[in-house]
Amino acid sequence: MAASLRKALRRVFGLDMVLLHAPSVWDFRNEVILQGPLADVIPSTDEFEMYPIGLTSIASYLEANNYNIRIVNLALRMLRNPEFDVAAHIAGLDSGLFGIDLHWLPHANGALGIAQLVKEIHPDAKVLMGGLSASYFHEELIKSPAVDFVIRGDSAEEPCRQLLQALREGTSLETVENLTWKTPYGSVVENPTSFIPEDLDWIDVPAYDFMTHAVFKYMSLADFLPYLEWLRYPSTMLLNSRGCTYDCAICGGSRSGYSLVTARRAPAMRSPEKLVSDAKRISTFSRAPIFLVHDPRIGGIPRAKQFFSLFKMAGISNELVIEIFYPADSDFFTMVRESARSWSLQITIESPDPGIRRVNGKFPVPNEVVERTIEAALHGGCDKLDLFFMVGLSGQTAEIARSTVDYCGHLVDRFGADPRLQFYVAPLGPFLDPGSRAFERPELGYHHRFTTLDQHRWALLGPTWREMLSYETDWMSRDEIVSVTYEVGAALNDLKYKSGLIDSKTHDVVSAHFDIAQATFPKLDAIEHLDEPERSEALQELAAQVSAANTATLVGEDELKWKTSTGFRVSWVLARHIAVALPHELGRSFSRLLGHYDRSVADVRSLEPFSPRNSRT
Repeated sequence: MAASLRKALRRVFGLDMVLLHAPSVWDFRNEVILQGPLADVIPSTDEFEMYPIGLTSIASYLEANNYNIRIVNLALRMLRNPEFDVAAHIAGLDSGLFGIDLHWLPHANGALGIAQLVKEIHPDAKVLMGGLSASYFHEELIKSPAVDFVIRGDSAEEPCRQLLQALREGTSLETVENLTWKTPYGSVVENPTSFIPEDLDWIDVPAYDFMTHAVFKYMSLADFLPYLEWLRYPSTMLLNSRGCTYDCAICGGSRSGYSLVTARRAPAMRSPEKLVSDAKRISTFSRAPIFLVHDPRIGGIPRAKQFFSLFKMAGISNELVIEIFYPADSDFFTMVRESARSWSLQITIESPDPGIRRVNGKFPVPNEVVERTIEAALHGGCDKLDLFFMVGLSGQTAEIARSTVDYCGHLVDRFGADPRLQFYVAPLGPFLDPGSRAFERPELGYHHRFTTLDQHRWALLGPTWREMLSYETDWMSRDEIVSVTYEVGAALNDLKYKSGLIDSKTHDVVSAHFDIAQATFPKLDAIEHLDEPERSEALQELAAQVSAANTATLVGEDELKWKTSTGFRVSWVLARHIAVALPHELGRSFSRLLGHYDRSVADVRSLEPFSPRNSRT
């Protein structure tokens, strides 16, 4: 009787699965790695602590099907607190199944390291991995003793439900869609990739309602935070689709990439009605900008018009941030302006050379057409327009990459140094996306240094991002890609300062960090030839310099952030989600929940961002 009661209580209140998000490198706190500018133009740090939004939709969908799911952002917890005990935290999570995302390859080291740690702490638990990179390398991944299951494809919500049901009921795994698994005898079984939903309206993605009440259900804010500076810059997003109609050569999320990795023949779109419903939900708890992922037009102009019409009727006050993959005219930007209270734009043209853009597949038009798009956006009331370039492209010589600076100077002159127009450059790195045309098609001129998951995993240990780069091209070596990236970044930093686009403080910080990076590279090269323990001791002496060289060497830390009002609209939203969470917490008092929430926010806000590279100096 007692055993039956315990089993029943565990089924109702116990954890059915814990979703863990690992840092890029496990354990980065014990390493000194010059990761350089790899994360300069994304919201997260070089440990890529922003977890895939698919984790929230998985958790929400499974909870709706009566499973208890918890998300734990280990990468963020480790960044926030150098003393955070990962093993102890995992030991306190009593679950029979742990899911670890391996969506993009920069998590190859951390994801597999955490999987091994889970197995050491919970030897009877099962480890599940998923994501685009896990799907691509599923045959190699399932051979790891630390991995029991891999769910392939871009929509793991329903396959995860099927897996949990099979594990709960002790039934065969052969019917679980998209699953790669091992029998008790060690043989590998690959179930058909049969779950490929045609739209995204059947799930909440991102699942903000789940995230809000899960904070109370599990009495933890820090476990669920999306990235290190989210409380300071709480940006949110709308997911337009899974898959894309465009086939950019370097993108693993391209049309051909999704076809190869997920067997998807066409993007799964989220309807305009659902997108606007998601935006309205965001506006109830946040005043922060809302970023619409993917060009609003990839589902066709009528669908885009419907979205903007509904967005306008909803009267959402949050700034809307969009991206476009091909030219747009004044009519389009007028529609955007009339729909949103304020809006900003991101454009990635990657090169000022139209020939290179044609090969890559994004903005394959003359520069004059690009500039007409920029002009139309600025005249259409765009608050901020970010223009991105890249180093390491097919057909791109060092000289062509350097011409980015002259082209940006031309744009400064043409648009009168409009402060709304900003320029950024980043290296293509550290890895080529598996499934992308750049990865799969040798005729594009990329030469692989790594082809297996294991090779990518250990490459992340550096000691510099030059050693991490998984490729060279017919036109540039790794040394050239590194040096030209820094050269173009430094020149753009000077151009923006001289043109009044950034202030002296931003310029000087980037310039100082650039100088440190330049000086640190040869020192790290020399250290690599030392024997232990001299090598480790020398690395520790350089930890502070490496930490500086890992931030703001191309772009100021706040340059890419949109202006946002502080604070959250939380009162009635918190009350609603507390009501949802209370039954799961066995009647804990309302005041205790609010008090714990306040302490959680205060604790997280009080923690200064941790610089892991110099924590021991």
